[in-house]
Amino acid sequence: MAIPVMKSASGVTVLGSGNATPALLSQALTQAKPLVAADGAAQNALDWGHMPDAVIGDFDSLDNKARALIPSERFYHFPEQDSTDFEKCLTRIDAPYVLGVGFMGARVDHELAVLSAMVRFADRQIVLLGTHDICVHLSSPLTLTLPVGCRVSLFPMAPVTGRSTGLKWPIEGIDFAPDGRVGTSNEASDTQVHIEMDGAGMLLFLPPEALDALFAGLGI
Repeated sequence: MAIPVMKSASGVTVLGSGNATPALLSQALTQAKPLVAADGAAQNALDWGHMPDAVIGDFDSLDNKARALIPSERFYHFPEQDSTDFEKCLTRIDAPYVLGVGFMGARVDHELAVLSAMVRFADRQIVLLGTHDICVHLSSPLTLTLPVGCRVSLFPMAPVTGRSTGLKWPIEGIDFAPDGRVGTSNEASDTQVHIEMDGAGMLLFLPPEALDALFAGLGI
């Protein structure tokens, strides 16, 4: 088990090198103040006016400029190649939840690796913030207050079943699988949406404007 290098009584924001904006990072930091940069994302953090509290990764994309500007004691180098930089961050953060910024919308293979990690680390509360979507793994029952018509997309990363109320197309009785039935582009038919899965594997995607509702539903 990895030894945590970042501990927080509340949440931690992790910045990746995918699509992100200064506004998106600032939004995350209002909710989860400590900032961990995954490898080369340290330079993005600096460019947007934020000094990372820690930089974690194999450092294959870390800029020399960032190395010079960030105090050396904030660097945590893990050269092994059996895990991604996102996983290196997750396994070395001790916090109730993690907000991930810059992990969606760029290289598809990198994004898929992050989504896979969210399922494998189902015991961790992880929320991804993107410019077009926010994402969470449904590891426990979730009730959300949403406007009628709000997009509620479900994508299984493993075979899984569940049940719902408040969705236009209820999910009970459906055998979901990544190579079979998926649940993209469902929508809220009521202001109260409840989703409960029978096991790990289901990812929930919502529009960014539903972030406050998601935080409220998760209790963070």
